[in-house]
Amino acid sequence: MNTYKIRKTVKNFIINVKNLIKENPKITIIMICVLICIIIIALVFSYIESNKDKQKYVIYDGKNLNEDKYPGYKELIDNLKENHPNWTFTLFYTKLDWNDVIKNEGHSDERISPLNLIPDSSKYPEDWKCEIDKDKTFDNGTWLCASDKAIKNQMDPRNILNDENIFQFLELRYTEGAHTVDGIKSITENTFLQGDNISQALIEAGKKANVDPYFITSRLIQEQGRKGTVLSLGYEYNDKTIYNPFNINATGNSSEEIIQNAAQYAYEQGWDTLEKGLIGGVEFVKKGYIDRGQNTLYLQKFDIVNSDGSLYTNQYMQNLLAPESEANNMLEIYKASETVDSNLNFIIPLYENMDVEITE
Repeated sequence: MNTYKIRKTVKNFIINVKNLIKENPKITIIMICVLICIIIIALVFSYIESNKDKQKYVIYDGKNLNEDKYPGYKELIDNLKENHPNWTFTLFYTKLDWNDVIKNEGHSDERISPLNLIPDSSKYPEDWKCEIDKDKTFDNGTWLCASDKAIKNQMDPRNILNDENIFQFLELRYTEGAHTVDGIKSITENTFLQGDNISQALIEAGKKANVDPYFITSRLIQEQGRKGTVLSLGYEYNDKTIYNPFNINATGNSSEEIIQNAAQYAYEQGWDTLEKGLIGGVEFVKKGYIDRGQNTLYLQKFDIVNSDGSLYTNQYMQNLLAPESEANNMLEIYKASETVDSNLNFIIPLYENMDVEITE
């Protein structure tokens, strides 16, 4: 068909449509209304479909938590709110199935290294060792693969919604008036972080990055111990003394390999003083985790935030018990500075299809 015929056909079609509208105005209006309704319905369904699996955050107001769908949460949160009126709670709807989460966090034959490890100690139940690896050790030889039971126990939010453990869910932001030099000094005394200068530096680093300074202090003690290690006290690498107090890139299957990898990273970053290592480490945690929505101790250990399109991959540490340990340190600092009842916010993850009974 040539161009002339196409134009003529289009012109005739337009004329016919105009005549139809002119001759049947009522029917035309009805058809347009029906068409608009169909478009609106299609858009609504499209929006619902695209958002049904989208994670969301909602401020808890005491009434907006479905107890049938998320059993066991409400009473625990309400108890905390009653004891600490200044605290607020954010419900984090992960839209993740609880059993799928545990399956992905657990060890399997397809995974070379476990995502979760526990200390090789008689302190923990035998069934906390994963069935696949049993007594096989990892990291520096003092860690075992954690079982699904152990992971469930540590991940179940209802085991954390109490005064002793709640700081695993603390939003790690700087809160004016909640953080003091004396608070940091109370826990850093007789540690590698002791001293007014370092305590003040930790406060300033947190304020500048809008990150909780008590979290920074707790993370350093968690990573280095109270006396520090060669990575925080100064390690000679390529004829230069370097510092990596956050143990960034400290990976490997032997102590030597772990230290060398961490030292190389610090060397490449130019961290030739403890202060540089502290500032660089804070920025690393902020960019790599907090800015990606992993802004609690819990969420840095368990990557259940899909803001980057992936899950279970961006996890700060393998130590399954790290969030609990760090939270205890943070609580100790808040108590020492008498700021426990500041305006703090806690982010509570909600999972789909959880058992009514709290995981033991």
